[in-house]
Formats: sequence, C-alpha cells, structure tokens
Amino acid sequence: MTSEVGARELRQLPAAPVPAFPGEQVGLGRRTLFVRRAGRPGAQPAVFVHGLGGASTNWTDLMWLLQDRFDGWAPDLPGFGHSDPPPSGDYSLASHVHAVVRLLEHVADAAGGPVHLFGNSLGGAVSTRVAAIRPDLVRTLTLISPALPVLRPRRGTDPRLILLMVPGVSRLVTRASYNQSARERVQAVLELCYADPTLVPAERIAEAAQELERRRGLEWFDTALMASLRGLARSYLVRPSDSLWTQATLVTAPTLLVWGRHDRLVSATIASRAQAAIPGSRLVIFEDCGHVAQMEHPVRVAQEFLALV
Repeated sequence: MTSEVGARELRQLPAAPVPAFPGEQVGLGRRTLFVRRAGRPGAQPAVFVHGLGGASTNWTDLMWLLQDRFDGWAPDLPGFGHSDPPPSGDYSLASHVHAVVRLLEHVADAAGGPVHLFGNSLGGAVSTRVAAIRPDLVRTLTLISPALPVLRPRRGTDPRLILLMVPGVSRLVTRASYNQSARERVQAVLELCYADPTLVPAERIAEAAQELERRRGLEWFDTALMASLRGLARSYLVRPSDSLWTQATLVTAPTLLVWGRHDRLVSATIASRAQAAIPGSRLVIFEDCGHVAQMEHPVRVAQEFLALV
C-alpha cells in the first residue's frame, strides 16, 4: 500500500522525460568518482548507488521528485558511467563498497551528518554492506531489488545470467553483444529489467543508446561489467559469517525494501527473507514492476521513502 503521507508531499513528474542532472569528478583519495547532484544544498543528503551495468542516470526521476527536500548525490561506480576504472583494477564487491564508503565520508563531512542511502541491484548489495560496517554514515537505507545471494537458480531464470558468472563464457557473451546495434542492446536490457518495457519513453531509449555507443569506445567497458559481475558472484561464495545475509542482520538504520513482482534478475521470492534478516525493515512489493522500480515507478518509490523518513 502506498503511503498517503508521501503522496501529499510529492511534486508531479513533468510530461517530458527529466534530463540528466549535471555532475563532476569528485576526488576521494587515490580515486575519483563522477557524481551527479540535484537538490537543496544544506538539506539532509541522499546518496543513490546504481546497479550492474547502470549509471547515476538510473536515479534521475527519483532525484527530481526528492530535490525539494534532500541534497542528492548519485555516483557512477568505478568503471561505469563517467567514472574512471579503479586504480588497482579491482572490481570486487569489497572495492565498490570502499568507493561508496569514501564518498559517504565526503558527503557526511560536507553535510555534518549521515546520509539517506539508496541502492539498486549491485548497488543494493554494496549499500547493505556499507550500512552494516559503517552505521555512522547511514541515516536510512532504501534497497531496491538488492542483489543478495540466491545460490540455487530459480525455475525460469535466464541461463545467460548463470553463464555470465563463468570466466571465458563472459567473453563470448560480450563479443556477441557487439553484433547488436546500440539500440538493439538497450532494448534487450530493458526487456530483462522492466516488467513492461513498452512504457519506456522513446527519448530515454535514444539517450541510453547514445550513452552505450560512447561507453563501447572505452577500453575498460567490457572489464568493468564482467569483472564486477564475477566479483558479485564471488561474494556469494564466502563463509557464512562474511556473507551478505549475515551482514544484513547487522544493519541498524531504518530500512525500506522495494521489490518488483516480475523481477527477472533478483527474484521477489527472497524478499521476505531479506525483510526477516534486516531488523525492523519494511517490505513493499510492486505487482506491476521488474528489477528497477526507481525507473519504472519513481513516484511510488518516492512515496514509500517519504513514509520511511
């Protein structure tokens, strides 16, 4: 059920797609991250962490909806979007966690307090671990289809998702993707991530195709995607005391879990387990939604977040 409190406090999205917010490179010690900003300076900060193969622009609509009340920061993870690859070439989950922790320290220092942390998919796994190990940096936690471990693939799982985790096979899959035009590749991703990809505006598809063409020209394009995927898979194969499920039990921030009933990448069947693992968390399942609720139903995500805060 959508919060009436959140609904009363929300602006309306414009008819035309919201353009991407401007950003800049932010120095964080030995690394830099490209970070887009939107919102009210001096307000409580919110940080938005995208999923595998995504970018800071995955949060554009949600940031627009929340900009009157929050100071929004959306990074491109190392090797994605406009961020350079990590200096060490390390795309493990721990490396992405370290990058986000450094950004949160930077934001918290500037704002004088902890942040509202959002994470989708890979970004949800990263954010779960960040909230567990650095509770001082996280005011609230909103996880949208977080990529928590499911070691037994469920019936109907696309076999390509399993094959991508096997070194060597990933090269073949990546090479095959180059035979598709940028628009065809974008359409294939939308069909995997959205419950109803026909609802995506043509302008958004054109923007995504243009961005894919740009990224295909980067020498680390393949590496960032495939190494991050394998790093996520390796994080599933650790001793129980180090697992994401165990770390989820250590989260102390008020937590909102959002899942799409038609998520083809992170099954909604684990949603209740995630709610049970994170103390005091609240679970909302959108019936007409896939893997990227913040893009498919940004107004409803914003409403639920406002109810949390």
